[in-house]
Amino acid sequence: MGRKVSDRWQDAARSTGSREGTRRGIVIGSRWIVSNWGTDEVRSLLLEEIDVRYGRYRLSVLEADEAMGRSLRRYGQIAPVVVCLREEVPVLIDGFKRVRSARGLKGFSRLLARRIEVDERGAKAAMYGLNRTGRPFGELEEAWLVQALVREDGLSQVEVAALLGRHKSWVCRRLAMMEKLAPAAQEDLQLGLLSPTMARQLTRLPAGNQEEALAAARSHSLTAAELRGVVELLLASGTREKMAFVLERPREALREAQAGEVRGWDPRLSVAGNRVGRHLAALLDQLARMTNWLRHHGRSDLALCDRGVLEPSFVRLVGEAHTVAELTEDFVQEIHLP
Repeated sequence: MGRKVSDRWQDAARSTGSREGTRRGIVIGSRWIVSNWGTDEVRSLLLEEIDVRYGRYRLSVLEADEAMGRSLRRYGQIAPVVVCLREEVPVLIDGFKRVRSARGLKGFSRLLARRIEVDERGAKAAMYGLNRTGRPFGELEEAWLVQALVREDGLSQVEVAALLGRHKSWVCRRLAMMEKLAPAAQEDLQLGLLSPTMARQLTRLPAGNQEEALAAARSHSLTAAELRGVVELLLASGTREKMAFVLERPREALREAQAGEVRGWDPRLSVAGNRVGRHLAALLDQLARMTNWLRHHGRSDLALCDRGVLEPSFVRLVGEAHTVAELTEDFVQEIHLP
């Protein structure tokens, strides 16, 4: 019971013959030394020798771990975990629930493991690929993995998309979830207080407005669909007063928007000013919707038959947008002339 890990492995080596024991490996000073371990070969590993450094890309769910523990007690290990070698140390790629659960069970000291040959990038891709069935990665876990591939491994978003077998827009959305999300929202997301769907909506807002929208969602217990509508209204709000109304009374603002109602006459504006204000609000709303679609869906949302038909309209949109931008810039400068 109190014997060292190295003693147990050396006993195993002696019991199977020195050559076989050397092939299977021994522990020297808590270092795992392996030779001739072929890829896809299944071997028995001591739990304490399995490195779980990649566990930072997976969420630990108590209920799932408890269910795995019950399965291990009743049926034993059904499938081997998957590892790769880093400086002769077995690093876990797939099987984090099994390792966590086995370490908490009395009498479990080993798990069967299968080795694959991958580098750092390949290890992350294997983690994702091996979990496309069973319990797949959640959006937050996907975001962690994408961020690591881009920021730690130096891959471009296009390269990450090819590596994981996803579209570039999917990679962009996952990266935005980590890098465009305000710190308070990231904390809620990691604690499970904010769903990935709601987090994705918040990333559409400037960082300075996300915490206000998050506070409104909390205080009014908004659903994901309601938060999406609130975000769209905030993006379309031309003034701080309109934003304040949406944040203070989000459901009332949503009802007005859905009914197509326009807020009351603004006494600060002339007849022409109120008319232009309504046009601006409608235009900004449509632009926000188009910006959201282009940023989060775009080409991947269209069938092949759609593209040729819609292309002339998109080309026209580019030209009209440039013209409106230039004229608006000139107009804003004129407003401030004496």
